[in-house]
Amino acid sequence: MRCFCLVGFGELAGGELEVALDDRSGFVQYRPLVGEQIERVAGRLAALPDAQIAVDELRREPHAAIFGQSPFEALLLPLLGTTAEAAGGFDWSDNAFERAYERLEETLFGDRFYVGVAPLTGLSVRSGLQLATGLRVREGPELVVERTVPREQTQLPDGPGEIADAVTALRLATNAPVAAGPVVVERLQAMPVGKRPVPAIASSSPPGEPTLLDEFRGRLARDVLERLLAAQDDTELGEAIDRWELSLFTADSDDQLRESLAVLLGGGDGLFAATARVAILLGDTPSQRGELFARLREEAPDRDLIRRALVEVVMHGDRLRLIERLDESLLGLSPRPPSYFSARLAS
Repeated sequence: MRCFCLVGFGELAGGELEVALDDRSGFVQYRPLVGEQIERVAGRLAALPDAQIAVDELRREPHAAIFGQSPFEALLLPLLGTTAEAAGGFDWSDNAFERAYERLEETLFGDRFYVGVAPLTGLSVRSGLQLATGLRVREGPELVVERTVPREQTQLPDGPGEIADAVTALRLATNAPVAAGPVVVERLQAMPVGKRPVPAIASSSPPGEPTLLDEFRGRLARDVLERLLAAQDDTELGEAIDRWELSLFTADSDDQLRESLAVLLGGGDGLFAATARVAILLGDTPSQRGELFARLREEAPDRDLIRRALVEVVMHGDRLRLIERLDESLLGLSPRPPSYFSARLAS
């Protein structure tokens, strides 16, 4: 790697060093634009024999595996750039290289900090929102995943999967046409490690008008995401959510919505039982429950009704126990389970 940096300096030395004015510290300083100059000749540098030798060495290092199949872009170019910045240009400095190489070793053999960022559409935000530990919406808007990666870990965190879960929670909480991506831009220790696609259902934009992510829906999205992560073993809940999300992209979605309801609240008893249970779950008064049950006997549920039912089920936690309580309420054996939406609005 030292040989690669020496040859890289040789390729870049001799020309006029580009600089920019930097007054962020309160003093006007000249900042050498070494990164931009390196990027312009990256293809030529990658073809150098010393670059190929260094890449082969890095690929034999197990701790470098997390940076993917492109250690040149992820490690070698940043090493060259850090050395040049420390040297103030392309006049070689042993001390500058040693400091840059020490940072590289810390990156390879220490705990690393991962950041994945994907643009967010369908929502506007006035301020950032924490959805879960290390997962937030920030102004832009963007979804950001931040994780500490232990040094023994050889794979990147599942940034695309976490962002897809966040999109689902935001769709359920806001009824907005939320989407993210299409790719997650990923960095490790501030070094680019590539881009990975967001799952298709989360990166596709449903029809609808964008909306503001206000405080109420922000708290709801955070609560929903927390419960979704805790209920990942409930395959029927997962199928019900998948069918509801697929319905967002289908003009004739009646069958998907019926199946979503049947899987969510059928409990093995079919669509009729699910219809009775959802009427109890969402109807605040006996007349509302009767009207809802009669309507669902004649026509398919709409997307918003299934969305509300999904949120109620997710927030109650134990789906099978909720079905039992709804049946007890139908038989007059116990009161109707409290509505999450009603409790939230009251508070």
